[in-house]
Amino acid sequence: MSAHCKKVVIALLFIVACSSVVKAEDTVIDRKELHIKVQNICPVSGLELGAHGPPVKVVVGEDKEEVYLCCKACMQRQINPDHWATIHQNIATAQRICPVMKHPLPAKASWQIIQGRVVFVCCPPCLEKIAKDPDSHLKQIDSLYSESLLAVSSDGK
Repeated sequence: MSAHCKKVVIALLFIVACSSVVKAEDTVIDRKELHIKVQNICPVSGLELGAHGPPVKVVVGEDKEEVYLCCKACMQRQINPDHWATIHQNIATAQRICPVMKHPLPAKASWQIIQGRVVFVCCPPCLEKIAKDPDSHLKQIDSLYSESLLAVSSDGK
C-alpha cells in the first residue's frame, strides 16, 4: 500500500471515529430531552418545563432520582407531592410497557430508581433482571418514550 493510500485510510478511520463520538453525545442529549419532555412539569411549581428558560437538573432523595426544575429559583423550594405524583404518572404513561416482559404496565406497577431514572416494571422479579443489564433496558425505555411522544404529537395533544 502506498504512503498516500495509508494516509487516506487513516483519515477515513479518523472520520469514522469522530462520527461515533458525535453519535454518543447526541444520545446523551436525546436522553436528556426525552426525560424533560416525558417529565413535562416542574415538581415544585407545576409549570411546564422550559417555561422559564432551560430546565435545571437536580438529584432528589436517597435513591438519587434525577429530575428537572423549571428554574433555579425552584431549587430553594420544596417539591409539591401532587406534582411529584403527576411526574411519576407521566413517566409511567410514557413508558407504558414493562421493558423485560413486554407486557403493558399494571395500574400499580413496581418501580425503582435505576441510574437516576424511575423505571416501571410489571412485577418485582423484573427489577432484578434490569439490574443485571441496566443500560440495555434504559435504551429500550428511551425508545418507548420516543414512541409515546411521537404518538402524542401526531394526535395533536
